[in-house]
Amino acid sequence: MTTAWGESFSPAGCVAAAAPSGQDWSARSFCRDSDSPGKRGGYTARAMSSSAPKKLEVDQEYPGTAVKRMNACMERAKSLDKKDLNQEWEDVRRKILWAGGLKDLPNARPGYGYTGHSFNDWNHCDLTTMLGDVSHNENKGEVSGIAIGNQLGPGIQIASLPELGPGGSWSTCMMGCNKDPPQDVAHIQFKSRIAFKLVWCPPNFSTFVLVDDAGNYLNHGTPGGRLPDIRERAYNYKVVQGSKYAKEAERIGKEAVKEAA
Repeated sequence: MTTAWGESFSPAGCVAAAAPSGQDWSARSFCRDSDSPGKRGGYTARAMSSSAPKKLEVDQEYPGTAVKRMNACMERAKSLDKKDLNQEWEDVRRKILWAGGLKDLPNARPGYGYTGHSFNDWNHCDLTTMLGDVSHNENKGEVSGIAIGNQLGPGIQIASLPELGPGGSWSTCMMGCNKDPPQDVAHIQFKSRIAFKLVWCPPNFSTFVLVDDAGNYLNHGTPGGRLPDIRERAYNYKVVQGSKYAKEAERIGKEAVKEAA
């Protein structure tokens, strides 16, 4: 399938890298929170010697990840309350865009910041946070089903909210995410982890769940109003079925059925 728009955590230990010229970053090392007692997911900044060169966080396995921005998006997603996620779908979708550091631009041209498709179909449901030097990467045939030459750079720059940190955000195609490791646009084209993925929960597909790159739960909601077509929602789940990204959707879906009984 060709899209008209063009368009987790397993790194070992701590890592630090020099900040881009002109940027004032404190010297830090960045480790998985799951490596620290009592924490799961995300990265923690740990102070290093003040005499060390200024550092910027880097993900060793997926070096295109805008780590600070990813963590900020995850925190925003977790901060949404049930009132935010149980409103009319379009209002809920705007909250999800905000959580992911994206502007609501339904009238922009595709390729120039348009986000009207984001989370509105089965496929554009990965919130990816990538560093600026990879945002112009093109698909060279590595991602099956995505147009060769697919580039998102200009749209990412226009649509990304700047306050969440360096890099940009985009709702990338999730097809291929059921493989291990994931073979989707985020991980292959941008060499980046996702901040979160939206998955509709079986068997009714009226509730969605947000999960992080490792498939861990962040939040969920049951919106009202005009939802994406039921076929889109059902296929969204089918694409992740059997993978780490399906587990929380299946759990939340079973709970929703029990509550409705």
